[in-house]
Amino acid sequence: MNEVIMKSNFAFVFPGQGSQKIGMLKTFEQESLVRQCFEEASDVLGQNLWDLCQNGPEDTLNDTQWTQPLLLTASVALWRLWQEHTSLRPRFMIGHSLGEYSALVCAGSLSFSQAVALVQKRGQFMQAAVPQGQGAMAAILGMSASDVVALCKQITIGLCEAVNFNSPEQTVVAGEKHAVDALMSLAKSQGAKRALALPVSVPSHCQLMKPAAEQLQHYMQSEAITLAAPKITLLHNVDVQAHETQEAMQTALVKQLYQPVRWVESIEALVKEGIDTFVECGPGKVLGGLIKRIDGNVQSLSLETMALFEEAQNHLS
Repeated sequence: MNEVIMKSNFAFVFPGQGSQKIGMLKTFEQESLVRQCFEEASDVLGQNLWDLCQNGPEDTLNDTQWTQPLLLTASVALWRLWQEHTSLRPRFMIGHSLGEYSALVCAGSLSFSQAVALVQKRGQFMQAAVPQGQGAMAAILGMSASDVVALCKQITIGLCEAVNFNSPEQTVVAGEKHAVDALMSLAKSQGAKRALALPVSVPSHCQLMKPAAEQLQHYMQSEAITLAAPKITLLHNVDVQAHETQEAMQTALVKQLYQPVRWVESIEALVKEGIDTFVECGPGKVLGGLIKRIDGNVQSLSLETMALFEEAQNHLS
C-alpha cells in the first residue's frame, strides 16, 4: 500500500437503521476481509451474522438488537476493504444515528469488538425501554421541519417528537405508536406528500429512550468502554461538533439516544468546510439521497456493491 493520502474534499458517511435488507453485501461474498469482519463480529455475539444478513428471516434482521451489530459490521467491513484497495482517506467522517458507532470504529476511536457488543446492548436497552409494538417511527415527506415540529405539538394523545432532521423536506418522528399514527394522518391532511412508517422496532431519539440512555451510560462505564481521540475528524449527531475526549464522546453517545439527529446541519457544516463529495460506507443509498436533497451541488457515491465500490475508488483517485 502506498503512503496514505488525506484528501480535503471528501467525507465518509455511515448509515443507520433502515438501510438493512436481506442480501446486503452479497457482491462482496468472496472478499476475505469482508467475511473475516463478519466472522469476528459473529464470534463476539455467538450468532452467524453473515447468514442472517443473507438469508434472514426479515423479522430478526429488523429486530434492533441484531440490526445494529449487522449494520455496524457491514460498514466496518467495507471500510477495511477500502483501506486495503486504496490509500485515499477522507477528511471527515459522520454516521447517521447508529452509524455514528461505525464512524467511531473506522476513525480509530473505538475497537470493533467493543463496538459490536456495545451496539447490541444499545439495541437491547432501547427495546426494553419501549416493548415491541408500543413505539413507532415515521418519515414525513414534502413538509418543512418546522411544520412537522408544529404538528407534533398538536398531538395530545401521547408522545410524538420530531427526531431525525434528514433533509429540508424529510423529517422523521418517533414516539408512542398511537401518537405517531395520529401524526401521520394529521400530516397527510395538512399537505405532506407522504407519511411512511419505518421498519424499526423502537422509537429512537425521543424522550422514551431516556431509560435506555441511562443503561447505556452505566454499561459503558462498567465495561470500561474506551473511546480514543479519532484519527479522522468525526462530527457527532447530537451537537454537530467534533470531540476528542472520552468524556465528551460518551456524553454525545448517551444524549444521542433521546435527542434528535441533526443531519441537515451536519451536512451543511461539512460543505462549509469544503467537502463536495460524500461516500456512503454501508448497505443502501439512503444517505446519498438525503445529502443530494440538502445540497444539490455535492457528489454522492456508494460502496453498496463491488461495482459501485470500484466506481467510487476510481472517481476519487
